Amino acid sequence: MQQPAILARGHWPAERVRARWREELYEPPQDKAVAADAAIAALRERGSPSHDGLSARLIAHAEQGDELLLELQPVRWALRLVDGDASYSLAALAVTRAADGRWLAGRRAPWLSSWPGRWALGAGGAVDVGESPAQTLSRELDEEWAVQPERLTVEALVRLPHRLVMVVGLAWLPEGAEIEMDDEHDDYAWWPAEVGQWPAEADEPLRRMATLLARGA
Repeated sequence: MQQPAILARGHWPAERVRARWREELYEPPQDKAVAADAAIAALRERGSPSHDGLSARLIAHAEQGDELLLELQPVRWALRLVDGDASYSLAALAVTRAADGRWLAGRRAPWLSSWPGRWALGAGGAVDVGESPAQTLSRELDEEWAVQPERLTVEALVRLPHRLVMVVGLAWLPEGAEIEMDDEHDDYAWWPAEVGQWPAEADEPLRRMATLLARGA
């Protein structure tokens, strides 16, 4: 398994992140397709409403001037569930902060396909076919918390050890913004602006991510 890696690190306004989509669907090796079938079946057996479909896979990326360029292709969503190899499936994570600097944290519902029962920052999910990952950030924030950011930037492109690639964004909410929690979470909290004051449920990867983002904010 590969080590985690930051593929690109910047501070790109959402409109400076561009996606070019290929038309052809990614065809995985047969063993990966079988593993994806088993993974989606296991989700259904435990009562998850998650369903298969199409999302995005990263083919290549480049930093050109003040833009981040991403080359994507459609991929079967369930491939992201394959143990040890997500086939470079692409997800977007909008780490979210209040106007006063607090961090929005939500505990993920136990039926979810990834990180069930764990605390996460902001909102995230798969990139839809034809969508720019920067659009995904705003869409997921609206779907999960019913808010729109006042300011949104893309901060990093990260490859996780199991070959899931994440577009990490930073969303700042307007003063007085009120959130509404969706059914993908069973609890939420506003963690202090100072990462060192976070509660015990904030695990080390979340602390590292927030510290990295705070340095570039």
